[in-house]
Amino acid sequence: MPRRPRVGMLADVAAERHDLCDFLETLDDSDWQVRSLCTEWTVHDVLAHLTLAHRQTLRATLAHVVLARGSLDRAEAEWARELSAEHSPAELVALLRATAAVDHRVPLSGPLDPLTDILVHGQDIARPLGRHREMRPERALPALEHVWANGFYGRPDKRFTGLRLVATDADWSAGTGGPAAWGATGDLLLLATGRAAGLDGLSGPALGEVAARLRQSEPAPL
Repeated sequence: MPRRPRVGMLADVAAERHDLCDFLETLDDSDWQVRSLCTEWTVHDVLAHLTLAHRQTLRATLAHVVLARGSLDRAEAEWARELSAEHSPAELVALLRATAAVDHRVPLSGPLDPLTDILVHGQDIARPLGRHREMRPERALPALEHVWANGFYGRPDKRFTGLRLVATDADWSAGTGGPAAWGATGDLLLLATGRAAGLDGLSGPALGEVAARLRQSEPAPL
């Protein structure tokens, strides 16, 4: 029996990784030290994190968690900074491109986490640089549905309870009754993963309350 793929929508994940590599190759030397939407990381650090996807093992992950005193987020943050200190951006871009289609995901993660990771971290890099990177709705929608009731991402369905969020570029909405806010699927994905940058593309009477809920929530996972 053929082995079940580890990475969901692998062809789309690979295409997003290649596209991000094309984008990264346009950056200037100064861009790499700009603080990303993941405030603990520079653009260089985010790229380093993305190269972990094809090689991160359970044993190595647990070892880093122990060194980080039991915090997975702290372990991921420190691991990325270690890699960015060891490798130049050009080396990391080449590695991400060479491993774009590798069917491997981080231990304990779900099949759609690699897609979510590359979509969201691509925006973590681009938006602080004032650069535009499109998130295609047919890719952003599965990621949004994946994170919406996911405890790892802080249960956005609970965070925005009583509000209605509506996608303008896909057949998706969440919540019943109450005021509404609407925007592109990619912006809703950023909100669902705790990124206030997603507010820039939203409109509607619930916008102020969405922003307030986001400020009150836990920091976004890296």
